Amino acid sequence: MASIHTAVTSLAEAQRSLHELRKLDPETDQFTGGFESARVELEELESNLRDYAEDLEIDPAEFIDMEHRIDEIEGLKRKYGQTIEEVLEYQSKARARLESIDSREEELVRLENEVEVAFASVEKSGASLSKLREKAAPKLAKEIESHLEDLGLEQAVFEIALSPSDEPLPRGFETVDFLFGPNPGEPLKPLRIIASSGEMSRVMLAVKSALADQDQIPLMVFDEIDANVGGEIAGAVGRKMSHLGSRHQVVAITHMPQVAALAHHHYLVTKEFEKDSTSSSLERIEGKERLAELARMLGGGGGAALSLAEKLLADD
Repeated sequence: MASIHTAVTSLAEAQRSLHELRKLDPETDQFTGGFESARVELEELESNLRDYAEDLEIDPAEFIDMEHRIDEIEGLKRKYGQTIEEVLEYQSKARARLESIDSREEELVRLENEVEVAFASVEKSGASLSKLREKAAPKLAKEIESHLEDLGLEQAVFEIALSPSDEPLPRGFETVDFLFGPNPGEPLKPLRIIASSGEMSRVMLAVKSALADQDQIPLMVFDEIDANVGGEIAGAVGRKMSHLGSRHQVVAITHMPQVAALAHHHYLVTKEFEKDSTSSSLERIEGKERLAELARMLGGGGGAALSLAEKLLADD
């Protein structure tokens, strides 16, 4: 409205200038003739707009409320989203959360009931597992002892101790510990504390042998499980691993010829050193190569060693 009034005022000044121009040069009428009609139309437009504005009813209080509403909406957009849709989505989520908080007493009761039902199920399953363990532990311990006897630990005692717990544990309502006494008269102590490296190796093999039919592990790797044993005991270790090999895939890393001779397949690992680098190779050996390697493991390549290697292979 103000802009139109300014334009009309400017046109009046322009009209006076054109009037002076016509006095100086009457021929300017040929390109200023339309000015008068334009001025009249703008004055008429100004008059009509003034009448329209006077007819509008604007409530100052309503205008202020509208401005406040716009400011509030812009503030919500700055905090909760870039658009009105995002603000409304946030409102929906907040309302749902508020309703959940309002009904927290009922929710707590529901959750407590679920906990009671779950704990009852855990107690039932735990009691069943405890009975199975109490029944199986003595039998398994005796079977492990028999395997230990085969491995040269004739006087060793092995027990499985079950220690009950008042609270459920990740694997039941009791802890399980292996107790071991390698010599007569010695008190039983936890295997993890008392056993030497050689004893630990043989106990591990005895446990695996006792569980051979139940163990679901498809592959077993024994890294020098025959360490610190020798002679006839090494042969017993080899026979146990050979027996396991009929039920599982067994990989044994060994320096004992008694063990290597009992393997279904024999692989030789060698290292090569060149300047500042080291490389390893793995080669399957059979026939004369295997016989020669067993003789080398026995301590030499002479006739006696070869004869003993042949005997070891024949006993396989």
